[in-house]
Amino acid sequence: MNKQWTDTFRTEIENFKGTIGSFDKGEIDRKAYKGVSGGLGSYAQRDASRHMLRLRLPGGRLTMPRLKFLAEVAEREKVGRMKLTTCETIQLHDLAAGQVPPLMEEAVEVDIYTKGGGGDNPRNVMASPLSGVQSGEAFNVIPYAEAVTKYLLSICRDIKMPRKLKIAFCNGVDDCVHSAFRDMGFLAQPDGTFALRIAGGLGAARPSIGVLVEEHVNPQEVLYYVQAMVDTFCAHGNYENRARARTRYMQDTLGPDGLKEEFLKNVAARKAEGGLELTGLEAPADIARDNSGTVDHPRAIPQKQAGMYAVKYHPIGGLLPVEKPRQLYELLKDIPGAEIRIAPNETLYVINLTAREAEQVIAATTDSAVAEFECSVACIGAATCQQGVRDSQGVLQTVIKAVREAGIPDGALPKIVISGCPSSCAAHQAGAIGFQGGVKLVDKKPQPAFKMFLNGTDALGEAAFGQEAGAVLEADLPALLVELGKAAAAAGQSWAQWSESHAAERDAIIAKYA
Repeated sequence: MNKQWTDTFRTEIENFKGTIGSFDKGEIDRKAYKGVSGGLGSYAQRDASRHMLRLRLPGGRLTMPRLKFLAEVAEREKVGRMKLTTCETIQLHDLAAGQVPPLMEEAVEVDIYTKGGGGDNPRNVMASPLSGVQSGEAFNVIPYAEAVTKYLLSICRDIKMPRKLKIAFCNGVDDCVHSAFRDMGFLAQPDGTFALRIAGGLGAARPSIGVLVEEHVNPQEVLYYVQAMVDTFCAHGNYENRARARTRYMQDTLGPDGLKEEFLKNVAARKAEGGLELTGLEAPADIARDNSGTVDHPRAIPQKQAGMYAVKYHPIGGLLPVEKPRQLYELLKDIPGAEIRIAPNETLYVINLTAREAEQVIAATTDSAVAEFECSVACIGAATCQQGVRDSQGVLQTVIKAVREAGIPDGALPKIVISGCPSSCAAHQAGAIGFQGGVKLVDKKPQPAFKMFLNGTDALGEAAFGQEAGAVLEADLPALLVELGKAAAAAGQSWAQWSESHAAERDAIIAKYA
C-alpha cells in the first residue's frame, strides 16, 4: 500500500486508541464498540476485558518477515492463543485493550493490514493454499489474490456496502477455498482464464451456490469484475434488513438471470472507464536447490517442482501453539523460498522444501494431527466468541478423545466441521458431517445441542450443501460418532464408501440420537 494510505490507516489506529479505551472503561456498549472495532479487524471476546485481533493475510501467505513478526509478538506480548481461521487468517486472542492498537500499527511494517478484517468490509481474499507449487493446477492464482487485496483496501474507505464481501481464487485442483459459494469465486481454467461465480454464500438462511456469470475472465481484467461486484452489491444489496444483507439474497431480488445481466452491465461500464488492468504480475521464479533426495511421509506432499516438497501441519482445532511460530521461524529463516500458507481447513503448509528440510519440518511438527478425523475443523466457539452459542472447541476435543479411546481406525470417520452457532464460520454445511451449535428441547427444557448435516462437499465441480439430519444433544455427540465409526470399520470401508452403501444403517444410528 502507498504511503498516503498507510498514513491514513495509522491515523485511524491512533483514533481507535480512544475508542478501545472508552470501551475498556465501560463508557460505550458492545454494539457501538463493535461497529468501530470490526472495521479495524478486532472484536471484544465474551470476556469484554479480552480482545481478538485478526491478521489479514492475502492468500494465506505467511512469509518469513510475517512469521518473524508473529514469533516476536507471541513472546513479547505473551499472546494467550493463536487461531487459524477458515478465511486463511490468524487471530490473536486474549489481548488486553492496550495491546491491540500498537499491534495493528506494528503489523503494517510486515505488510499485514488489519483494516477491513471485520465489519461491513471486503474480507481477507483467499487463494488455494498450495497455489504455485501444486501438481495439476491451471496456474498460480496468488498474484491475483494479492492484487485484489490491494485494490479493495484502497477503496474500502470510499464505499459503504450492506455487509461483508468474501472473494476466493481457486487454482483448479480442488476447491477448499469454496469458490463455488463465495460472494465472488474465481476458478482458474486450463486456458489461462477464470470462470467466475458470484453471490454465493453459507449461513443458516439461504445457503447458495454462486451464479456462473462468466466462463473466461481475462486475469488482467479481474479488478473490473471486483469493482462491478461492489457496484452491484451497493445498488441492490439490502441496507434495511441486516439478516438479508448478503450478496446471495440478490439471487432472490433480481433472479439469477437478472443478477447476471445487472452485474455484466456494471462490468461493461467499468471497462469503458478503463484504468484497472493488471500488468506486470508474475509468479515467483522457481529457486534452484539441491533437490536430489526423497522423503516418504503422510504429511509430505510432492510439489510440481521436481524433488521439492510441502509439509502439512494441522494443529488440532486450528489452535496454533504460541511457541510454534518461533520454532518454525528458526528452522525456516535461512531456507531460500520457504514460506507458510494457511489453508481454509485450519492447516498450515510449509512449502518449497528439499527432502532433508521437509524431514526437519516434520520432526518439528509432531504435534500435528495425522488421522483424517483429527483434522476436523472448529470455530473458536462460545467460550471466546460473544456471538457463539456452543463451545465448538471443547466439543472437538471431547469427540477426538472418545474416538481415540474407541480405537476407530483412520478413515472410518471423515473430517467433521463444527460451527458454534448459525454463522457458519467453520463452513459446516460443506462438510461430510457438519454440526451447527444450538439447543434442543428435552422435557420442554432447552439443552445444549448441535444440528447435524450430512453429505456436504466442496469437491471441485461437485459443490453441494449438507442436508439436515436432526438435532443431537451435545452430550451424545461422542457416542454417536463412535457408533458410526465402529459401523464403518466393521464393514471394512472408509466413511465415504460406508455412508453411501449403508445409508439406511447410517440413518438408523443417527435416528437413535437425533
